[in-house]
Amino acid sequence: MYFSNNSSLFIVISALFVIFSQLIITSYSAPFSSHLQKRAFSGTASYYEPGLGACGVFSSSMDLIVAVNAAQFGDTPNPNENPICGRTVIINGPQGTVTCQVVDRCPGCSFGDLDLSPAAFERIADLEQGRVPITWDFI
Repeated sequence: MYFSNNSSLFIVISALFVIFSQLIITSYSAPFSSHLQKRAFSGTASYYEPGLGACGVFSSSMDLIVAVNAAQFGDTPNPNENPICGRTVIINGPQGTVTCQVVDRCPGCSFGDLDLSPAAFERIADLEQGRVPITWDFI
């Protein structure tokens, strides 16, 4: 089969475009996707009195919300636009499971730790416990 020089050049350029676009997409999405992938995390849960969170959302102690540790929350120029904001997590604690929405960052928490609203914490443990071991995952 015979291809003109222009057709061959077009095919080569098209193939290179597809290859390079996939490399660019992969390299730019890697920093965010690594902590957003579905996998189980372990840590400690505590609770706090919510208000205006890092995601720009006002929450009360009765809302089922969570603040994610700073390492997993990430550092974006505008935290309100952080891809983790609004994500849903399922948290397993000593006395149950709760599903919460990410609305805040916990600067004092270690990797894997979460800070929950009192209403969310009460679904997994007694408030008197203060801090409890958990496993959790993004849904």
